Amino acid sequence: MKGRQKQYFISLGLVLVVSAICYGISSWLGYRVVAFILLLTVSLIAISFDILPVLVSATLSAFIWDFFFIPPRFNFHVGNTEDVILLIMYFLIAMISAVLTYKIRQVEKASRKKEEKANTLKLYDTLLSSLSHELRTPIATIIAATDNIQSGNDNLTKENKDELINEISKASLRLNQQVENLLNMSRLESGFIKPKTDWCDISELVYDTVKKIEENKITQKISITINPDLPLVKTDKLLLGQVIYNLLNNAGLYTRANSEINITALIHTDILELIIEDNGDGFPPGEIENVFDKFYRLKYSKPGGTGLGLSIVKGFIEALKGNVSLENISTGGARFTITLPAETSYLKA
Repeated sequence: MKGRQKQYFISLGLVLVVSAICYGISSWLGYRVVAFILLLTVSLIAISFDILPVLVSATLSAFIWDFFFIPPRFNFHVGNTEDVILLIMYFLIAMISAVLTYKIRQVEKASRKKEEKANTLKLYDTLLSSLSHELRTPIATIIAATDNIQSGNDNLTKENKDELINEISKASLRLNQQVENLLNMSRLESGFIKPKTDWCDISELVYDTVKKIEENKITQKISITINPDLPLVKTDKLLLGQVIYNLLNNAGLYTRANSEINITALIHTDILELIIEDNGDGFPPGEIENVFDKFYRLKYSKPGGTGLGLSIVKGFIEALKGNVSLENISTGGARFTITLPAETSYLKA
């Protein structure tokens, strides 16, 4: 209701202001020219506002034109037949213009909704397809490996069983990661992400996250560059840890085996900067701006993945009032840079 009242106030105000300006220069402008100016004003109002405020504005403008501009002035009597016809035509054109403009806006709005609905359906189709693959593949691996172990097959050596157990472990970690991503995205979508900040040792957080990602059998070499005198930082350890994990996991999935991943942590006055870079092939320049979009996957990426990992990174960093950026490295590879406002303390336990 307040929005509608605001529209009435603005639209009527515009008509009155334009009318006042026209009245001030009416001695050399001519009352017929004023009609065109008022029609233009009503048409511009119709572009942005609802139909009722526009119709009221059109009616008001017709009365103003009649009373203040059509001779004889300052009454609603029209002096000649031509001006009567002009007044009627003005009123009809103003009304028709308002209604047609409103109808066009409604059609455009319906078209946008239809397009958004189609994009949403396409998005859900992509999600279901990805989830079908990403959830069923590790589950199938776990079931197959478990069946082989439980079958009591005498041909299975200890090495074979260890290999099957390793496959179960890898599949379980992969499945857990996908479930984590879905839960995290659900939290982001629902607006339930409320950072719980506490003092955090960034060095400890990075090393713990690297240990966790290495348990996922990542084949890349990870190096860490952190000043041992780095102060404690007040942040949400769980959110930031998940961000680092997702970036490392992304690098592990899309760079060559045995390539290098480097993590650097720096403090600039009141800003924490985390840099994660690799020496892989980097990202196609035309797709860099889209990689943080939900469900987005590179056109020529290998099968697998739901396109949620980097979207969660962006969502968590924004929840922490920070920023994440991506750039290709000139010598090869990609660099993710995270900057977070940082309250620091050098008092460590």
